[in-house]
Amino acid sequence: MTASPDDTFAALHRAADAACGARLFTVTVLDRKAGLARRAYTSHPDEYPATGTKPMRNDAWSDQVIGRGTSFVANTTPEFAIYFPDHALINQLGCHSALNMPVSDGTQVVGTVNVLDIEGHFTPERVATLESLVATHRTALLAAFAQVPMG
Repeated sequence: MTASPDDTFAALHRAADAACGARLFTVTVLDRKAGLARRAYTSHPDEYPATGTKPMRNDAWSDQVIGRGTSFVANTTPEFAIYFPDHALINQLGCHSALNMPVSDGTQVVGTVNVLDIEGHFTPERVATLESLVATHRTALLAAFAQVPMG
């Protein structure tokens, strides 16, 4: 039996939290043809519900993460506030650093795994550990992404 997307995302969330800590954990799926992004999983459903879609962004963050397929690391609020208009809510959850890791289908980025935590949390070692976890879960993530409705 195939795992549900929620089961797959929750397993990665547990692994990330156990390995490095993950105060806020979300997964976003992209529909590049439609230009839409959807939060498909969240550790904080009240503050960050996994419902609906929003237009994909076109900024330096999206150029880096979606375009070039490299992780975005910000260890202070000012580093991510210019890209995240909800930074005040992020701060209210005790998060002052962000790591956004792209997931590629081999051709293009089709989603991101997003971990936020206290200021200064994302050391090079933690980033490497979390990127390795995402890589290890890549096949399951791609299967889960394919099951997420974008409508």
